[in-house]
Amino acid sequence: MPMIVGIKFKKTNKIYYFSPEKLDFNEGDGAIVETARGVEFGIVAITPREVEESKIVQPLKPVMRKANKEDYKKLEEQQAKIPQALSLAQEKIKKHNLDMKLVDVEYTFDGNKIIFYFTSEGRVDFRELVKDLAYVFKIRIELRQIGIRDECKMLGGLAPCGRECCCSSHMSEYSKVNIKMAKNQGLSLNPSKISGLCGRLMCCLEYENDHYAQTSRRMPKLSSEVSTPEGNGIVIYNNMLKEIVKVKLAVKDGFEIKDFELSQITAKETLAEELEKDVIIDESIKSIID
Repeated sequence: MPMIVGIKFKKTNKIYYFSPEKLDFNEGDGAIVETARGVEFGIVAITPREVEESKIVQPLKPVMRKANKEDYKKLEEQQAKIPQALSLAQEKIKKHNLDMKLVDVEYTFDGNKIIFYFTSEGRVDFRELVKDLAYVFKIRIELRQIGIRDECKMLGGLAPCGRECCCSSHMSEYSKVNIKMAKNQGLSLNPSKISGLCGRLMCCLEYENDHYAQTSRRMPKLSSEVSTPEGNGIVIYNNMLKEIVKVKLAVKDGFEIKDFELSQITAKETLAEELEKDVIIDESIKSIID
């Protein structure tokens, strides 16, 4: 099996495989590699190890070298330039009266290009802006339009749960989420309750969706009639995680609400099916006796 080293870059949590070229790496070490954008500085996320060839996208590019003191110094110098680059770019955007929101700036490690990330509701004609920026910075300029989820991933922040946003903390790719997932989990369909900082549905809706989707098929429907050890009642709530059913039972003085485990509940439809089976069994036994 081929030997790889896993490397992450600044703007993503995704790990890319490179050939370690017999170099010894520890997790967190800096590495200089060649990518489609040119020479880049990355951080080792997976130490050298063998992996199955099916998990590798060929050809596997080699690591150029381990990052040295000069590389770290160069990276610090580039980081120090970012605030000024953001300020200058913002001035030029206002000058050209462009409907765009500047999100971030990134210098390629080889220093040949600056990438400006921005969001906008529509297409933006930024040709004149590029000319102005190229005149100021004297290097290649790239303006890259990103979506609102990408903006949240870059800037980060605290999600409604109180933890750092999943997209910026650990997710390598966005989850495919839809409103049906919220319905499966019995969540409020109020957009403010199930949306993240980006204004889109929260990525975490996908995490437990398989459990809820499977469990919901076994849970009785709300307002349906069920049989319990204490008599028939009406389902008023389902706890999907604990698999507990809250049932409204009729008593002498009115009604009583009790919790039952799913195994103690029999839906009305299931009762009818069981009775039908009993009739079939009785008839088969009768035919044998006769």
